[in-house]
Amino acid sequence: MRSNLRSGRISILWGAVLWVAVIGVAGHGVRATAAEEPQLLAGAATSNITPPLDQPVVGGWGSPLATHVHDELWARCLVLDNGETRLAFVVIDSLGASRNVFEAAREMIQETTEIPGGNVMMSATHTHSSISARGPGRYTPDGELNDYQRFLVRRISDGVRRAVNNLQPARLGWGSGEEPTQVFNRRYFMKEGTPMTNPFGDEDLVRMNPGRANPNIDRAAGPTDPEIAFLSVQTREGQPLALLANYSLHYVGPGRGNVISADYFGVFADRIQELLGADRRDPPFVAMMSNGTSADINNIDWLNPATRRWEPYEKMRDVGRLTAQAVYEAYAAVEYHDWLPLDAQFRDLTLAVRKPTPEQIEWAEHVQAKPEDEQPAHPREGVYSQRVLQLAEVPEHLDIPLQAFRVGDGSVCAIPFEVFVEIGLEIKETTPLSPAFTISMANGSYGYLPTEAQHQLGGYETWLGTSSFEYQAAEKITATLREMLEAMAP
Repeated sequence: MRSNLRSGRISILWGAVLWVAVIGVAGHGVRATAAEEPQLLAGAATSNITPPLDQPVVGGWGSPLATHVHDELWARCLVLDNGETRLAFVVIDSLGASRNVFEAAREMIQETTEIPGGNVMMSATHTHSSISARGPGRYTPDGELNDYQRFLVRRISDGVRRAVNNLQPARLGWGSGEEPTQVFNRRYFMKEGTPMTNPFGDEDLVRMNPGRANPNIDRAAGPTDPEIAFLSVQTREGQPLALLANYSLHYVGPGRGNVISADYFGVFADRIQELLGADRRDPPFVAMMSNGTSADINNIDWLNPATRRWEPYEKMRDVGRLTAQAVYEAYAAVEYHDWLPLDAQFRDLTLAVRKPTPEQIEWAEHVQAKPEDEQPAHPREGVYSQRVLQLAEVPEHLDIPLQAFRVGDGSVCAIPFEVFVEIGLEIKETTPLSPAFTISMANGSYGYLPTEAQHQLGGYETWLGTSSFEYQAAEKITATLREMLEAMAP
């Protein structure tokens, strides 16, 4: 009798499990029932985020008003669902967005799609040809969003929602190519005796962008990372559905005047679609290039003279085509899986802010009080005197968002800084989940993140106001990410 009761209870419970699994559907993607093999679902979509004209274009030392759009800007979205966990990637064509923009988008996404906020990884490409989404409070973004920021929040949320609507059975694999001809470290040791005075009146040991074939260049101050790591998503029938790539190269430019452009990141997305024959699919194929750890990397070979003069937008098209070709050549070697474990970790890390000393504040006030017609001691002293005074008002400690995703055996990390390439290389070498790549300018925009060793060398990327957190910030960030990755490792 006891055996029959036990058997009956198991039957009832098993039937309930089957029923819950069948009705547990979110969006338009159907999750596998308990009686079926688990399956991977994927969906992708884009949202146009091109700003209106007559807004200030950021990325240079000035902010001229935009007069034209060369190519549209997009929020490119990818959602993965393995029946247990749902992850969303968003890459926006923007110099960077403040944390409160991404947080507002995260809240809206969770409300409309039920994707947990910590499972949404959002980042900016760092194009220097768009208007700002960072707002006035770069380090403490707690004010009301402006018109463009509110527009961006809604467009990001809509893009993820549409990607959920497009969920379908899929397969996914990791790939890796290389394009070494377009990555050069832009920081250089100079020959002894070369003056390298910074805006604060101190002498640096390295110089950023020292000039093409400058006879005073000694050697590069850091490495490069030529890898283009990518996630490839296909339908179950083997048709391209989406592709998320990552390359450690800064923006390229230059454009023509005050013009909006997605830079080479947009060219890559168009070209890889063409190479894969993925045009005009329904739903559309979505490709995205995320910014890797590129804070000290550009595509200019400072050690050698220029071999040609590039027309506006020609160089970014060249880089976009070269990176797409490298991915295309590696594409055939991708091994796909119908199901993969997915996981996410999100954590705030408290870091100390580099507060200006009394002497630096006195210097900044003196610079600000100078007559306009007085010759500056350094061409950037006005900008950095403003930044010093602003940092004096910032809290002594700030919470910085860090994020890591597990995708199969591999991982993707997200850091809200312009990250030095050494940091990305270290994460790749030490992660327990490999292959791996790191996305910069993710979930916020807090300036440059040099290593402690690079801080000691000085240079633009380390100046107070360009980099504004403690010298040990990179070490603490990599240690925290390693803990997060270990928590997800099998």
